[in-house]
Amino acid sequence: MADWIIVVDDDVTNLKMAGHILSNANMRVTALKSGQALLDYVAGNGTPDLILLDIMMPEMDGFQTMEALRKWEEEEGFEYKTPVIYLTADESEETETKGLSLGAMDFIKKPFVPDVLTLRVRHTTELIRLQRGLENEVKTKTEENKKLFMHVVQSLADAIDAKDTYTNGHSGRVALYSREIARRMGYSPEQLEKIYMMGLLHDVGKIGVPDAVINKPAKLNEDEFDKIKNHPVMGARILKNIREMPTLANGARWHHERYGGGGYPDSLSGTDIPEEARIIAVADAYDAMSSRRSYRDVLPQEKVRSEILNGKGEQFDPAIADIMLAMIDEDTDYTMREE
Repeated sequence: MADWIIVVDDDVTNLKMAGHILSNANMRVTALKSGQALLDYVAGNGTPDLILLDIMMPEMDGFQTMEALRKWEEEEGFEYKTPVIYLTADESEETETKGLSLGAMDFIKKPFVPDVLTLRVRHTTELIRLQRGLENEVKTKTEENKKLFMHVVQSLADAIDAKDTYTNGHSGRVALYSREIARRMGYSPEQLEKIYMMGLLHDVGKIGVPDAVINKPAKLNEDEFDKIKNHPVMGARILKNIREMPTLANGARWHHERYGGGGYPDSLSGTDIPEEARIIAVADAYDAMSSRRSYRDVLPQEKVRSEILNGKGEQFDPAIADIMLAMIDEDTDYTMREE
């Protein structure tokens, strides 16, 4: 497919000359006489492969036109900025500096030298095509790696849950509840993905706790409880080796801290506890109460609600607890629990 070039110049002679030169080089050319005409045209027809933009024009010069174009592209959510080459007879350092600071790819002197114009345009479109191809390749590989990483995380979470006969799917539910709380707190999509992974891996340290301790139906003795209490430290030690996500260990290490103090392993309190850990703490406690245990069935929803309410300010961050309470109140059929 032929490259599509828009030429913007208030001089009709320049428009005709550029159009003739580029058309003879098998390019599709659209000629426009002003910056406003360019903005109106792309709004209705989309952006071209390249814009050749005169600087010295009445009403709206090339710099103002490019600023308006970039603002429009940002508002429209364009993935790529349209490449621009300035057309100018002004070779001053100030003009070149300003043009480059606005993101111009190049400058072409007027009057045009046909071969130079053709080569500059062709080289620029080929460079842009190559850059975007590489960006798409990197993006594809990044997405593939993210999916693979998520698959590994999910498999690891399943392995953790498999150690406990009575908490099937616990990590997945904590991850879902944590993500929903964070969504209501205004987290970005990237942050939501991260806290979901934190939720999946919050109990990863239980890999190092003996199965007999995890599945013991009777009350734990002091030594056994110490083994359980060590799982946040062990989990953080495992996850801190993932250098690409240095905060991934936050949920694992601090989801058993208490907002009012007295938790473990570091006796943090209040906002000294990372926010992600405070979110996971509420989600984790909710799922523990709304799931079966060796010594009891799922607790009634009203009982779960009262425990969350009573824990505000002591065990839980009050603002996060309020979000969990709102989620409970919306769940009129009590479906937000272990199946």
